[in-house]
Amino acid sequence: MTILEAHYDPALAAEIRDLAKARNAVILAHNYERPEVQDVADYVGDSLGLSREAARTDADVIVFCGVHFMAETAAILSPRKTVLLPDLAAGCSLAATIDAEQLRVWKAEHPGAVVVAYVNTTAEVKAESDYCCTSGNAVEVINAIPADREILFLPDMFLGAHVRRETGRDNIHVWMGECHVHAGIDPEHIARTRAQHPGAEFLIHPECGCATPVVEAISAGAVDPHNVHILSTEGMIRRPAQTAQDTFIVATEIGILHRLRRENPRKHFIAANDRAQCSYMKVTTLPKVRDALRDLQHRITVPDDVAARARTAIERMVRIGGTAAVSPFGPEDPGE
Repeated sequence: MTILEAHYDPALAAEIRDLAKARNAVILAHNYERPEVQDVADYVGDSLGLSREAARTDADVIVFCGVHFMAETAAILSPRKTVLLPDLAAGCSLAATIDAEQLRVWKAEHPGAVVVAYVNTTAEVKAESDYCCTSGNAVEVINAIPADREILFLPDMFLGAHVRRETGRDNIHVWMGECHVHAGIDPEHIARTRAQHPGAEFLIHPECGCATPVVEAISAGAVDPHNVHILSTEGMIRRPAQTAQDTFIVATEIGILHRLRRENPRKHFIAANDRAQCSYMKVTTLPKVRDALRDLQHRITVPDDVAARARTAIERMVRIGGTAAVSPFGPEDPGE
């Protein structure tokens, strides 16, 4: 049995739903979680979408089935709610490539530089940053910063290279970090898979580090852009219904295939590389979700001072959104 095959236990799923109701809890699951975890969740999506859902919910308890930095973001945006992570081993290899002390040293080497942190970072790193960004709005965030300002971009070297190329700025310093799933998705595998399925649409969901090399490869010309669609999670889910095409190659962590197939049962979805799997996303299981709800265990909290500074960087990102025309600068912003 592969890790993508569901280990679904109806009795355990019912117990989880009963516990969630008793706790007034909402269960959020990332697209890359195990299928059975996705199936028991109230909402499935990407990290920012789930954090926004966490901020909107009336629930008292949030069970975040994702990785640690995502639960931290939910805790920052929802400080009055109890945020639980079912397994503390759910880390992130990309977020682990830089810590707050390393960032402080880097900042000291470039006094006055504006720090832009990919959202796949710890709360402490966000607190040391001026802006957060996603893959989808990284270029807009950089373009909103005055051209003469030096920029420290972290931690994803692939996204950093893409942003450098797209903005044409030579004053961007990039931290040399990467996601361990990167090795599973590269131009060679993509070319081979596309050759095996001529005419298939090529879908990329870039909001996780594993797909940023694909975005960078497209901008570098290493991947043919024909029939390529770079989409948000919901855009990716909607796309199959918007086209007569029935076959799609998906370049991101393979967990999303479960949701794509479930919501588009008459379409065919093929992983750009079927080894592109995040081990951290797979540590959460239904028994661990049950235990988190039953015992209110593994609560994720962020110190108030760290949360306040990290929230500023996150809110600047949200204010920019995906539109460069919106000015992010207020009197406290580093662009002033």
